[in-house]
Amino acid sequence: MTDSVLCLGEAVIDFIPVQAEGGGAYRPCLGGSSYNVARALGRLGVPTEYGCAVSNDLFGDQFVAGLTESRVGQRFLQRLNAPSTLGFVSLDQAEPAYAFYDEGAADRIVETIPSDQALAGVGTLHFGSIALIREPTASAYERLFLRETGGSRLVSFDPNIRASLVRDEVGYRARIDRLLRAADIIKISGADLDWLFPGLAHGDAATLWLQHRARVVVITHGKDGVSGWSRVSHAHADAIPTQVVDTVGAGDSFMAGLLAGLHENGLLTPEALGHPSHKALHDALAFGQKVASTTCARRGADSPWRSEIVGQFS
Repeated sequence: MTDSVLCLGEAVIDFIPVQAEGGGAYRPCLGGSSYNVARALGRLGVPTEYGCAVSNDLFGDQFVAGLTESRVGQRFLQRLNAPSTLGFVSLDQAEPAYAFYDEGAADRIVETIPSDQALAGVGTLHFGSIALIREPTASAYERLFLRETGGSRLVSFDPNIRASLVRDEVGYRARIDRLLRAADIIKISGADLDWLFPGLAHGDAATLWLQHRARVVVITHGKDGVSGWSRVSHAHADAIPTQVVDTVGAGDSFMAGLLAGLHENGLLTPEALGHPSHKALHDALAFGQKVASTTCARRGADSPWRSEIVGQFS
């Protein structure tokens, strides 16, 4: 059995603006960064689990149905008598902007983390986004993240920052810096990198993290493509032109495509990830771009199935 990827983080009902008779309206869509990554990985044929908590309400039922439909395992999923997180999305800017309503929400109050024994069969843990801002879940996930660092499993990290939610900026920046120094796989947008470390050249940031724990660092640049570094190679993949409906979930879809590309080439182990060839690194970046561009052509974080992606791993 191939070791699975466990995605840990928030599940959010994204309310996406749409045109309706009589004016604007919102359409509820399944979302949340790590939830999106899990669903996208499942659709790409990668053995995947999702671990967090969702509500026992009707939205929680929809989250569970979305995981099942996308062939994502749920042995780490909790159901709680707490509300679902709601996020209202604005598409008036180049990047989506969000307003979250999450006080006491199920995915915000999780404190239980799986034991080492419970993680049998998991090869990679993926973390990111607002789950690392909101307490008490943020501290619980940081403990798990740092516990797994340097062990038999890979740790993947996409900060996917939502600065408007950060209340303790000093503490949050310190947490993200600790995690960036401890992750095996880092994917970060150029905008997030510039917010975290103003004035730091992107290549210098990659070099810094590779001197710590990282084996692969990937920085996305929107229309200017994506660059990736390992300790032995560097690669770049161009953006893929598409008819953009919206960019909600595009970064998460890229993250899933990147992990799927590494998985396809047998690189999702601590030993193999240390020395990916230039071709393997480029193929993973390019596949991530294919997945992201397909998602951009759809409303909301509706990632493609593997059979829908032209060319796959070429």
